[in-house]
Amino acid sequence: MKVIVDTSVWSLALRRHAGGESAETRILRGLVLDRKVQMLGPIRQEILSGVRSTAYFRELRDRLASFPDLSLTTEDYVKAAEFFNACRSKGIQGSNTDFLLCSVSARTAMPIFTTDKDFSVYAGHLPIRLFSQGD
Repeated sequence: MKVIVDTSVWSLALRRHAGGESAETRILRGLVLDRKVQMLGPIRQEILSGVRSTAYFRELRDRLASFPDLSLTTEDYVKAAEFFNACRSKGIQGSNTDFLLCSVSARTAMPIFTTDKDFSVYAGHLPIRLFSQGD
């Protein structure tokens, strides 16, 4: 089973840590080694956006190239809008990218690996599953 890895986890893993490696980074390393990481184009864009150094941008782009994007469908975007509207009607706010991840997760039954607590709220209202270490 593949796992959709959210930008929040990638960001932790790609930072230089003076105090050691986070648990999420260790888990991500295992998923990478087991070839279970599923990349989505919007996540790739978020990871690469804001990188100030052209050299680091190229290095990061090249490192991420080994993770092919899952093709997104028109229905993914439509379902993301439905999820956005459903959550908003309950007073739950989220980004378009978050709801797109939820849509793809619902369609593919892939869990989402994230540190973003908003996804726990979404999971209470949407047919998604969050990744846990037992998966």
